[in-house]
Amino acid sequence: MTTVIEATGFARQLKHWRTLRRVSQLDLAIKADTTQRHLSFLEQGRSRPGRTMVVRLAESLDLSLRERNGLLLAAGFAPAFPESTLDTPELAPVREALRSILDGHQPYPALVVRPHGILLAANAAFEVLTEGAAPELLEPPVNVLRLALHPDGLARRVINLPEWGRHVTEALHARVARSPDPVLDELITELETYLPQADPGPDHLGFAVPLRLRSDDGELRLITTLTSFATATDITLAELHLEAFLPADAQTAEILRTRAART
Repeated sequence: MTTVIEATGFARQLKHWRTLRRVSQLDLAIKADTTQRHLSFLEQGRSRPGRTMVVRLAESLDLSLRERNGLLLAAGFAPAFPESTLDTPELAPVREALRSILDGHQPYPALVVRPHGILLAANAAFEVLTEGAAPELLEPPVNVLRLALHPDGLARRVINLPEWGRHVTEALHARVARSPDPVLDELITELETYLPQADPGPDHLGFAVPLRLRSDDGELRLITTLTSFATATDITLAELHLEAFLPADAQTAEILRTRAART
């Protein structure tokens, strides 16, 4: 006699995330403090998880807060993490902290970005990245990814566009591979149409591509750092990224200090 088992929404999601993370049932079971047998039953829909187990599995799979809420909903539980709007009074201290961080990064460019490259805030030094860009690319909401790689945006001033542009899109591909996102997939497809063919040499290091940018004051060489709010318990905050551009050499640092002094 054959028993036909139809996987539940939770079961399908659990197996999807485990497969995406390339984690075996045994390894995930150990991380989530359960047995491989129980995990197998969960993935087949033969057992129903408790809320605590869902939370442990989501944490063990390193899911984002939004993804954890999705797994809880699929299991029939209420979401655990709120999603606020940044203009609420409760987040006033957060807005003030973000502004302080941006201002404190002067004279170097820094910006706060929402999902899919939407600009939330930037400091005064950000203007070095917008000089000469087509006005339509600077209309709110500004998409900094499109601004960076569009032929009428920053790209026209990027000396090493093939290498740096691919560095940007490869990072986005890695993000989508970890957390599938059809909107970001579509944006990546658009961005790649703007890039010339890259021909990296044998010494190419894809993880360390500086931005080489023409300016009226001379060539700027910038490296980028990304900071996320990893301890946030609000989805909106957890999905923000602080992108800071740092000088890769003394000449760039001096040029940026001089530009700031003129304003």
